[in-house]
Amino acid sequence: MSGVWQTVAYIFRVLSITYPASFGDYAAWFVLILVAPLWTNAFVYMVLGRMVWNFTSKAKILGVTAWRFGLYFVLLDITAFVIQVYGAATATTGTNEPENKVLQGLHIYMIGVGVQQTFALLFLFFVINFHRTLFKERLTNETSRALPMLYAIYAVLTLITTRIIFRLCEYSKGLTSTIPNHEAYQYCLDSLPMLAALFLLNIIHPGRIMPGKDSNLPSRKERKRDKICTKSDRNGILPSIEPAVSVTSQEKGY
Repeated sequence: MSGVWQTVAYIFRVLSITYPASFGDYAAWFVLILVAPLWTNAFVYMVLGRMVWNFTSKAKILGVTAWRFGLYFVLLDITAFVIQVYGAATATTGTNEPENKVLQGLHIYMIGVGVQQTFALLFLFFVINFHRTLFKERLTNETSRALPMLYAIYAVLTLITTRIIFRLCEYSKGLTSTIPNHEAYQYCLDSLPMLAALFLLNIIHPGRIMPGKDSNLPSRKERKRDKICTKSDRNGILPSIEPAVSVTSQEKGY
């Protein structure tokens, strides 16, 4: 979704350059390019939740279970998303809006960006704790598969932080900032880091690190029905099916 939104944003950017009088095209580009990277945040939040399920013995980090981890952080990400969308939309409500309203929108957006970075730092704290847990529980061939994905998450967080710092610097001087006048900054410090993050997450894809249905988080119904708390609990249930199958096959042989 992050890649789709940013692609659509640049389509509107081309349209706004082609038709300078079209404020709608410019507004669409401005809002989409500002909020699209939040989808990348949400993705890594959900990925770590699955990693906690697949690679820790207790399926929890700092008391937060794997299935609730992604939920909590995605809700936090949505909070930052709403603040940023509201701020960006307020700053682009029209060409004849007073300067103080535009500044108000930019300030609200910057608050949203600051909230996003705060949540990213909180997430980093959990990532580091997960990293320590892997080594504390002794790496095996199974758990060592988590390391490439873990390093990819560190890199993506660094790229997201780079982009956030750029956005804060861009609007720190309000409407007098000269940064928006040079698109090279936009390409190098916003779009390029996000493209690199998407590229990295496709090279080290979670589906390769955690393949198969068994790697998926159990549903609430499954957890209650089978009393599943960890991945080993689910794996402990599966072998019980095999004797029944073998008996059936023997009976068919008679």
